[in-house]
Amino acid sequence: MSVVAEQIGGPGLEQVRRVRTEVPGPRSEELLRRQRSALPAGLGSSLPVFVTAAGGGVLVDADGNSFIDFGSGIAVTTVGNSAPRVVERASAQLDRFTHTCFLVNPYESYVEVCETLNRLAPVPGEKRTLLVNTGAEAVENAVKIARAATGRQGIVVFDHAYHGRTLLTMSMTAKNVPYKQGFGPFAAEVHRAPMAYPYRWPGGKERCAEEAADALVELLDRRLGAENVAAVVCEPVQGEGGFIVPPAGFLPAVAEICAARGILLIADEVQTGIARTGTLFACEHEGIRPDLLATAKGLGGGLPLGAVTGRAELLDAVPAGGLGGTFSGNPVACEAALGVFEEIERHDLVRRAGEIERIVLPALHAMAGRHEFVGDVRGRGAMLAVEIVRGGGDRTPDPARTAAISGRCHRDGLLTLTAGSYGNVLRFLPPLAISDALLKEGLDVLAGALAED
Repeated sequence: MSVVAEQIGGPGLEQVRRVRTEVPGPRSEELLRRQRSALPAGLGSSLPVFVTAAGGGVLVDADGNSFIDFGSGIAVTTVGNSAPRVVERASAQLDRFTHTCFLVNPYESYVEVCETLNRLAPVPGEKRTLLVNTGAEAVENAVKIARAATGRQGIVVFDHAYHGRTLLTMSMTAKNVPYKQGFGPFAAEVHRAPMAYPYRWPGGKERCAEEAADALVELLDRRLGAENVAAVVCEPVQGEGGFIVPPAGFLPAVAEICAARGILLIADEVQTGIARTGTLFACEHEGIRPDLLATAKGLGGGLPLGAVTGRAELLDAVPAGGLGGTFSGNPVACEAALGVFEEIERHDLVRRAGEIERIVLPALHAMAGRHEFVGDVRGRGAMLAVEIVRGGGDRTPDPARTAAISGRCHRDGLLTLTAGSYGNVLRFLPPLAISDALLKEGLDVLAGALAED
């Protein structure tokens, strides 16, 4: 087991893969029956087993099965499910008080989280930070701030984007089912540009960055009128859309296009931020300095917390009382976030994400070489994916095969998640606390699941 896993894996939790029952097992089946009678049908689970313990690189269910975790609660438990400084700080805060509402009585931990993000975020100039509860709230508040600061209404997003489940962020999200179907009408003044998606760009990956940038210019200058657009919102690596990494040069081109037209650039780092991609923020891979940056997921170490960090003059443009919420920046979540930053620094987890990439990416490329239905391998750091297609030169998405492979992984004790606009991407988000041994064992399970086809 690696030193990282020993130190932040959680006390007393054996770091092994172990499948004792069918998946789900009898106790989880019993709980699933209760779930079906008490919860709405629209609320489902990727791996329907009920977790009783988690930490390091494993999840233990109610039947005693221990799964290797390649999901991290969808990039939330980046530092681990039970990282000591997160648990210690949150527990101590629970002993002091659970809530006052920052809008009524402030507390120091809120300020300290904001100071930390202001220091670390790659936003130019003097900065301010607002805390909220979720990633969707962070994105929505970033849009509110952009509109207030510019006096413009238009928002441009990209194909394959995912930004959340509120009315505005649903409108900004590209995929219809399951996120939007039946929930309209949607918010006005949200416009969509083609995403630089190298594997599926019609003109080929060599022309992808330039042609996608040209398409954005066409949309801004001739179809919308740049003077009407407040912001362009972009995920540096698209998450739910399929872990799409835009080609080198595209994001800098987007930043230049926006700056030349007085349009703000909002980086949605809800899934990519907080050490996930081998830098603290994914914008840093190409030196992007957005005007506003949204974070959540990994920020709270498992507790609900999101943030908007941006140029001071932009956040200060919102009138008094225009920002905030009852639970926003809850003191327990703030203490957990401070614990997250301590764990990242103490264990050099930014470097650890790069180590995970160096272990996983070659293994995924080797699997692609053995199976023609693995059409593409991509990602950064500990945010990696394979795209599953029909194969034999046919790039048609194959969501049925993708679901079957993921199901085999679950059966054999590996938690994997799917994603993508076509439902044909297997995505891998291991916690940075995972040991090398578990990481490699998980890859062996994945290789076996692919070989069954």
